[in-house]
Amino acid sequence: MMQIDTNNLPKHLAIIMDGNGRWAKSKGLLRAIGHENGTKSVRVTVETCAKIGIENLTLYAFSSENWNRPKLEVDTLMKLLISSLKKEEATLMKNNIKLNAIGNLTNLPKNVNRELHEVINKTKDNNRMTLTLALSYGSREELIQVVKNISNKVKNNIISESAIDESIINEHLYTHNLPDVDLVIRTSGEHRISNFLLWQIAYAEFYFTNVLWPDFTENDLYEAIISYQKRERRFGKTSEQL
Repeated sequence: MMQIDTNNLPKHLAIIMDGNGRWAKSKGLLRAIGHENGTKSVRVTVETCAKIGIENLTLYAFSSENWNRPKLEVDTLMKLLISSLKKEEATLMKNNIKLNAIGNLTNLPKNVNRELHEVINKTKDNNRMTLTLALSYGSREELIQVVKNISNKVKNNIISESAIDESIINEHLYTHNLPDVDLVIRTSGEHRISNFLLWQIAYAEFYFTNVLWPDFTENDLYEAIISYQKRERRFGKTSEQL
């Protein structure tokens, strides 16, 4: 197994899990089978991150744009989400992992929302790692909501216009209880952000791999983290200033 420096881990790792459909197509299978196999990679990734000491892991599970997919596929994804939550609750408890969710959760079917919040409530006191699922999530929608909420508070003299800064914006994001993202991994060979955490990834490192999500293994995760650890993070400074 590859060795990583556990003293230099990203505090917040975000993953765009891409390639379930292409994985299934390459094997002559239904897309639903690809999504189902993708849940195995989720389990491996979550358990590995907890094991090595990642404090925050955010998975892009279902975007706001995904509602535009064929109804059968959306229904399948929602059913898979419910079954996964039920099956993985014990894993979360065993590994002391807290479940969190961000996005326009009111758009989720009632049974999905109910199951999701039941697991969130049961794991709320866990403190080894926070696993955040981005569901019905779109970063532009999030930022629009932030602007509306802050504008309303300015209008009602709760916040002064001059007080608005990065910290005020952070407080109004879905991710207000999470640190900025340090590393973004995207699978399947695509090189897009896809409307994911646009504010939160301002200084993140990016790692792109051709591996399709259902084939993503513990070693692939280690490779991404080792690549991150080899980089010099400047945050706008020159190398001489570091």
